[in-house]
Amino acid sequence: MIQTIDLRGTRPTPAELLAAVPRALTDVTAASDVAAELINDVRARGEDALRDQAERLDRVRPSHVRVPASHVTEALAGLDPTVRTAIEETIRRVRIASAAQVPPQVTTTIADGATITQRWQPINRVGLYVPGGKAVYPSSVVMNVVPAQIAGVSSIALASPPQSDFDGRVHPTILAVASLLGIDEIYAMGGAGAVGAFAYGVPGLGLDPVQLVTGPGNVYVAAAKRLVRGVTGIDSEAGPTDILVIADETADPRIVAADLVSQAEHDELAAAMLVTDSAELADAVNLHLVDLMQSTTHSIRVTASLNGRQSGIVLVDDLDAAAAFSNAFGPEHLEIQTSDPDAVLALIENAGAIFLGPHSPVSLGDYVAGSNHVLPTGGQARFSSGLGAYTFLRPQQVVTYSREALREVADHIAALSTAEALPAHGDAVTARFTTAL
Repeated sequence: MIQTIDLRGTRPTPAELLAAVPRALTDVTAASDVAAELINDVRARGEDALRDQAERLDRVRPSHVRVPASHVTEALAGLDPTVRTAIEETIRRVRIASAAQVPPQVTTTIADGATITQRWQPINRVGLYVPGGKAVYPSSVVMNVVPAQIAGVSSIALASPPQSDFDGRVHPTILAVASLLGIDEIYAMGGAGAVGAFAYGVPGLGLDPVQLVTGPGNVYVAAAKRLVRGVTGIDSEAGPTDILVIADETADPRIVAADLVSQAEHDELAAAMLVTDSAELADAVNLHLVDLMQSTTHSIRVTASLNGRQSGIVLVDDLDAAAAFSNAFGPEHLEIQTSDPDAVLALIENAGAIFLGPHSPVSLGDYVAGSNHVLPTGGQARFSSGLGAYTFLRPQQVVTYSREALREVADHIAALSTAEALPAHGDAVTARFTTAL
């Protein structure tokens, strides 16, 4: 039975709300030691380490860590036509939404002869991770690759775990989607070892280090991304998924329950939360969850998720309190199913992606909404954002001053550099206006 957290009759402080937020016992910090061991093994032994890790963790030893072109061609030829149509429509929609995330270059005139140009420079090389443990995620190929391409990234490498059901190859649907997107540098490697390979490179495979690692994964992938940050960039520590639904008495309990289960089926550590000011809705959703836990395809996984300490039904006095709890939780996915969802949206500060109304389920965002489903998990939406074209862009300011524009501020520079006891800064300016002896 999913736990109930009753906050009615209380007005917790922000600190108390953070303490009340349920989280899974297994967190990124706890997985760091294992992740570090796997990364260091790859740094020391390269391809052999990746093969050994696959044999131990994925239960198969890949014959090719770098995927041959023939495997990709074969996978595309065998792709189900209905899946191909769905993927192509998803690509189209994500391209449209991602294009809106690329800012224009802007030049600002500060004074006569003095300009600052704000430009957005794409990262040159990235490593995109597509998980493949408990499920296959061809949609994650789209969500990683398309915004990188829209941003102008010129070198894209992709990794996904080898599959025991396919003789150690990357899942053929993953390969087929990569082919549709024009990606030909693909590796059969998974988990923390794959993140380490991206960060440090594997010369024996011709795998050069990347500047940024993106993509979702389990808690060990999240831990690995934390460990390599500083050696390479990361998007976020996207670990086990979570969903939070804010709902009032107007919500359909059957739909709310279905949406909670849709994310609980990802992982035993997935978090599924309902926050409501209606005890009647809470009871009705609970009854539907009991039925769905028994009937859904991944019943064991869903039951473990919903019965875990990270999931629950939270009762609050009003929707203001519901929004406050949600902001403390920082959900990856936030659904608002209320009589006036826009009013609740105005109270929301922290969320990876927000789904308004009964006809905008998280499942839509997972596939064909056009939004990106690579989002911060574990409360990290309180301080980070989801994947987008902007993830692969670096803002750079280009400073251009004429001689006269510099002369106008030379005295200011000299005064400030003297005040900071850094006179050489001022000297570097005055040197431009004095004649060498």
